[in-house]
Amino acid sequence: MTSTTVIGDLIGSRGSDDRQALHARFERALDEVNAQFDPPTPMRMQVGDEYQGVFATLGDALSASLLVRLALRPEGDIRHGIGRGEIEVLGTSPRVEDGPGWWAARAAVERVEQSEARAATRTLRTAYVADDSATSTDEAVVNASLLLRDELVTGLSDRSVSVLRGLLAGKTQRDLAEELGISPSAVSQRVRADGLAAIIAAHDLTRGMP
Repeated sequence: MTSTTVIGDLIGSRGSDDRQALHARFERALDEVNAQFDPPTPMRMQVGDEYQGVFATLGDALSASLLVRLALRPEGDIRHGIGRGEIEVLGTSPRVEDGPGWWAARAAVERVEQSEARAATRTLRTAYVADDSATSTDEAVVNASLLLRDELVTGLSDRSVSVLRGLLAGKTQRDLAEELGISPSAVSQRVRADGLAAIIAAHDLTRGMP
């Protein structure tokens, strides 16, 4: 079956002041995204700091990668590789996937790792690779969107990350102002100045990708 595979790699957790707490937060984030998207293969921890999951659509995978990353900030960050292509199920207990779609996701993670050595792309945290046999959205267009999204998210302050998480969860600016103890106008200014509105607009546009 043709699906969208996501492979995530928690960055630098071994240097965390409280690695156990970071991993607990990571697992909660995966549980929340699994509940929201109900992927065919739920995201689950693998060996070390890696996780994997399989989504029905590219739009769901892109959205999930953003939500998981935001859930870990500022204590942690994640590299994501997203691959589109055929998936083969090799085992069911536990479930094991392989095939071109999985390989594409692995290649995408490696692309992110390589990008971190270049100044122009060092903020990239998510990349997309489509298997040659897959019918999918143009790779270049998706990756251009991810490069700009990651640049904006990487530069956000802790407060702006909190505001963005709240808005993506459906809270109003007034709700967030009350939670954060600031004025609604201060929230509105932050949304405009930090590019949060652009991140949300791009998020909404990509949600519908097949």
